[in-house]
Formats: sequence, C-alpha cells, structure tokens
Amino acid sequence: MASSSAGIVAGLTAAALGTVGYLTYQASANVPLELTRPRAAASLAALASKAPRDARHPTALPAHSGTGERVVYSLDDDRVWLVEDDGRVRRTFRVAPGTVDPAPGPYTVSSRSGRITGSDGVPVEHVVRFATVDGVTVGFSAAVPGATPAPGVSTRTGGIRETRADGDAMWEFATVGRRVIVVP
Repeated sequence: MASSSAGIVAGLTAAALGTVGYLTYQASANVPLELTRPRAAASLAALASKAPRDARHPTALPAHSGTGERVVYSLDDDRVWLVEDDGRVRRTFRVAPGTVDPAPGPYTVSSRSGRITGSDGVPVEHVVRFATVDGVTVGFSAAVPGATPAPGVSTRTGGIRETRADGDAMWEFATVGRRVIVVP
C-alpha cells in the first residue's frame, strides 16, 4: 500500500508542477508590452544622447530633425511637426502613441487609407503609414467620432493617434513619398 501511496503523491506532484509551469508560461506570454521593453527615454544612455530641447519653447522643432519638407515625430515628446520646404513649421501637435514604436531615423510615407478599423478594433480615418516593426504597421490616424476600443482587445498596435483636426492636416500634408523623420 505504501508504494501505491507514493505513486499517487508522485503523480499529484508531477501534475502540480506541470500546472505551475503552464501558468507561468501563460503569465509571461501576457505581460503588457510596455513592461517588457523600455521606451527610448527610459535608459540613461538615451537620455544623455537626446538632443537638447528648448526649455522656453517646448514645441520648438527638435534640432537635427532633417531639412526640407517633412513630418517630424518625437518619441519622447509624443509630438509631431509638419515642416515646410523652407524649414517653417506649418503645424505641431501632441499625439498618443501605440504600443510599438519605430526606431529613430528616416522613413517615407508608404501608404494611406481614408477609413479602416485599427488593430485595436477602433474605427480610424486618415491613416498615414510609414514603418513596420516586427510585423506591426506604424502610422498616424485619427479615431472616428464616437469610436471606442473593442472590449478585451490587447494587441500590439502601431497606431499613433491624433485629433481629427490634426488628422486632417496630416492627411493633406503627408502624401505617399513624403519623408517622416523619427527622433528620440
């Protein structure tokens, strides 16, 4: 009888260990992305290398953000500048980034859509795409009025959300082929 009891205990222990292992795997697979990868500004090295901003003019165009007609997107400031050919800022505005950021550098507007449903289930308009990161498309868009996220949606998104007025300005300015400069 003792060997039978030992077999039962061993079986229960194995089942318990298997269950704990499975639950650990499930928990690690569902950690929010923002907890698994730091944003560019999170490291001291990134902070030290960041181009200085004008403290008296926080909406000033970042230094070293290119020349000519372009869209400038700051990851740290969650801000966009629409810049004319002569370097004059046509418009600047705040945005709400998705969970996936493009690396700093130059890009080009690759495609646009008038109205679609975003990967988070939110109907959006004036979608201006410029990058892909690990299979996630990154671009600017404005939520359609009254749109709400689909319940329970927790997916990696590259949608950089702007207001409708800002989305209209982006749509008019950022045609296919327009340069997009991403800065830290």
